[in-house]
Amino acid sequence: MNNHALIVHGPAQPRRPLVLDSPHSGCQMPSDFRACVTAAELRDGEDCFIDELYLPATTQGIPLLAAQFPRTYLDPNRHAGDIDLTLLEGGHWPDQHVPSGKARIGKALLWRTLDDGRPIYDRLLSVAEVQSRIARCHQPYHATLRTLLDRAHARFGVVYHINCHSMNAVSGTMGEGGAGIARADIVLGDRDGTSCDPAFTAFVRTTLAGFGYDVKVNDPFKGVELVRAYSNPAAGRHSLQLEVNKRLYMDQASNARHAGFHSLQDHLMRLLAAIGDRFDKARPP
Repeated sequence: MNNHALIVHGPAQPRRPLVLDSPHSGCQMPSDFRACVTAAELRDGEDCFIDELYLPATTQGIPLLAAQFPRTYLDPNRHAGDIDLTLLEGGHWPDQHVPSGKARIGKALLWRTLDDGRPIYDRLLSVAEVQSRIARCHQPYHATLRTLLDRAHARFGVVYHINCHSMNAVSGTMGEGGAGIARADIVLGDRDGTSCDPAFTAFVRTTLAGFGYDVKVNDPFKGVELVRAYSNPAAGRHSLQLEVNKRLYMDQASNARHAGFHSLQDHLMRLLAAIGDRFDKARPP
């Protein structure tokens, strides 16, 4: 399925109780972006190749939702009302306003700055163009993810949602926690144990650590809107954010994959297979 804003790889009806989404790997620059920095600079916010890293999961019967638009244009991992008022003409948002605090670092629904603090726009945005971006990008992405999760839950009685991301090797000026902080190999985010069963987080952490990775939990990334909005562990709806360090699979200076890409991909596929096996073993005969 492809509606220009997003694409769903793999089966519409999942064969395992797993759903993947990659909200930040899109790089198709919309014609109405009108940023004051180059397209190459706008890719600073991109989770490069994350959709490609997880693509083999479709052979396991696992759907993968991937945004095609860039995160710097609109971030689907935000509430639709998470508007940075300093970016708007008139400084007023007529619809529901649900600030998350991300505007503080220039990373609300529509990014104001790059990670190094440079402004993305030399203008203010109209309410109409922000509403248009929400209608064309945010709403279909969330609706599609919700449908995929509902289908898996209806079939299996449980669904495990992996929200797939990458992170810069070292935090920038506008990074979480401040600049110059070296990141772990992998960071798992379950919003302090509220978006999925802590035993599931522990299983994922143990599995990845077994491959030799340094894995942290909720440090510094706890998960944002996409793991918050559709999680309900008590109802069998588990959402976990999984951040991989870009240095594991790519050269950030050239935005090119390196030899570590296939090793990381293999480990991620083995993780997904292990999650599926864990579910199969837990199912009543």
